[in-house]
Amino acid sequence: MGPMEERIDLDSEEEIPFTSSPNGSKVHPLDFEKVRLTSHRGFANSWIHKQSRISPLRSIYTVLMTAKINVLLPFGPLAILLHYLTRNHVLVFFLSMLGITPLAERLGYATEQLAFYTGPTIGGLLNATFGNATELIISIYALKNGMIRIVQQSLLGSILSNMLLVLGCSFFTGGIVHYNKVQEFNQATASVNSGLLLMAVMGIMFPAVLHFTHTEVHAGKSELALSRFSSCIMLVAYASYIFFQLKHQSSLPNPNRDVDEEGVTEEGSEEEESAEITQWEAIGWLAVLTLSVSVLSGYLVDAIEGASDALNIPVAFISVILLPIVGNAAEHASAIMFAVKDKLDITIGVAIGSSTQISMFMIPFCVVVGWLMGKSMDLNFQLFETATLFIAVIVVTFMLQEGKSNYLKGLMLILCYLIVAASFFVHVDPSTDDD
Repeated sequence: MGPMEERIDLDSEEEIPFTSSPNGSKVHPLDFEKVRLTSHRGFANSWIHKQSRISPLRSIYTVLMTAKINVLLPFGPLAILLHYLTRNHVLVFFLSMLGITPLAERLGYATEQLAFYTGPTIGGLLNATFGNATELIISIYALKNGMIRIVQQSLLGSILSNMLLVLGCSFFTGGIVHYNKVQEFNQATASVNSGLLLMAVMGIMFPAVLHFTHTEVHAGKSELALSRFSSCIMLVAYASYIFFQLKHQSSLPNPNRDVDEEGVTEEGSEEEESAEITQWEAIGWLAVLTLSVSVLSGYLVDAIEGASDALNIPVAFISVILLPIVGNAAEHASAIMFAVKDKLDITIGVAIGSSTQISMFMIPFCVVVGWLMGKSMDLNFQLFETATLFIAVIVVTFMLQEGKSNYLKGLMLILCYLIVAASFFVHVDPSTDDD
């Protein structure tokens, strides 16, 4: 009877995960820290078991119907329709912005679903890359149309928005919610990102200084040559940074250290979380959503100049302030949510990490792509924009050097962003050369 009883006990223990796992459990689209918990799940959360529970119809419902922000999806087709029927650039511009916002959020959601299958390291890299896919698509389309200043200003605006507005709102919200304690984050990781941002400022500053001091060896050529050389160096530096992350993952901060310290009971429900769509469905949605963003970005870029003239708003304000709000909508919500959960390491990774990727990868990448296209895309962002970026990076670096945050720091960052926004609202871009 002993062996028989042991076998019965083993069988019952093996069946527990299947009967006790909650059927309707949901993963929040922005809870990226849950990816690390997947390595500790049992056979009930195995890939084969999840495949058997998920159907393509459920995938469509999960991606398109569950998020409240998807109520903005119809504005995308409506913008395209109005583009051909009315040629009203103001309506097309704002409707395109509204239509791209849920697409950008769902793009991040599909990336995080794919991260359940790729692991936390590759998943984090995918999350950072596709998190900025909207800005990259808009930039490449504008670059193809020769709108170099819009490319430069929209990428600059994304950096400023992430560093000042997103991080500021996160610090402010987290400080208000946790007013009775001091929120802390990994100071070493923040210092590395700050160093990369300062390196990006150096790469962007020297072409501008060379231009405005009129010290070029070959007028009109040295500035472009320096920009292309510096872009290649910045890409090498960013590749080295990614290699360091992949090779030294164990030395990086663990976003779930609170789970280890406070026990499983507080986060017990998260251990049962699993992917809502399959791996190939996630890849398919990434392709569909990227294509949708690409199509809608074309109409958005085409309407920028017409909307600027009709509303009497500088193109610089639209490019630096309004466009980045669309691309950073998902990151903004994500960073605030993690700050409320007192997980500032992830907040720093979302806000400052995104700024680092834009400045060290996307900007030099656009320079190289423009080089291949025969466009004179360079790192000369003009004096006003370069000075704004330099001061913003210095302010954020000082805010991060202590490794602690509070609502006062967040409020200061938000107010700094308001000053930047007001400055670009009254700023007239002196450059009219779109070639």
